[in-house]
Amino acid sequence: MASGFFAIFDDIAALMDDVAVASKIATRKTAGILGDDLAVNAEKATGFLSSRELPVLWAITKGSFINKIIIVPLALLLNIFFPVAIKYILILGGFYLAYEGVEKIVEYLFHRSKTAKEVINEAEESNDAEKAKIKSAVTTDFILSVEIVIIALGTVLDRSLTIQILTVSVVALLATVGVYGIVALIVRMDDAGHALIKRSDGKGATAKLGEMLVKALPIVIKSLGVIGTIALILVSGGIFEHNIEYLHHVLPAWPSMLKQVLYGLVAGLIVLAVVTIVKKVIGVKSSH
Repeated sequence: MASGFFAIFDDIAALMDDVAVASKIATRKTAGILGDDLAVNAEKATGFLSSRELPVLWAITKGSFINKIIIVPLALLLNIFFPVAIKYILILGGFYLAYEGVEKIVEYLFHRSKTAKEVINEAEESNDAEKAKIKSAVTTDFILSVEIVIIALGTVLDRSLTIQILTVSVVALLATVGVYGIVALIVRMDDAGHALIKRSDGKGATAKLGEMLVKALPIVIKSLGVIGTIALILVSGGIFEHNIEYLHHVLPAWPSMLKQVLYGLVAGLIVLAVVTIVKKVIGVKSSH
């Protein structure tokens, strides 16, 4: 009986070893999308009052966990019973990401300065704006999470169902904890800097490091805004290139990244045009 008990431990240890190896491979495969996920979500988790940064980030993180809880079993079930649906889900998600990226570019290029009245209205509606930004961040996380889970699943399709479930679950957990843990460090850079300055009485190398962190935060946030927008375009373009056979063979002489940017921009502009027309039609109907 004792030998049977230890044999179970051996089986569990062997299984965990297989999962560890598979998770390492899957994480390496998803490294690119994880980097894009970090850039996009770091940009979405910034721009709030200092006192609201961590609560907002926690709300987005909880949403990300819920996304993974939905996506992991759904992806596994679809892969077993209806694998073709995964491709179409990714493509639809690609259109959403492209729309988000292009919308940011259009807002930047054609933005107008806010009047004093608009600033006051924004302050009064800050709670609604915060909720809207959290919802947008969780929605974007959902789509990026789908791609992360699908890529991770693709690395273990030849393995047993148990290893598939455990590997995809580990990668999904690491994606959430890793991405939002780093985002939390980024958004609290200035607080860490102030703490270092205070501890060193504003003198020495520690104080200089603190000042550097405080000064670097606005630059980092602006950079993340740019990088996050580029990531949205690239990820969406990559989804189109890899899941639409025709696009995969178009412009063979072009570098893959350049094609992905083109596909993302075109798709985003199409969706933006459709959304704009629909909003105008709804606005006209509501006015009558």
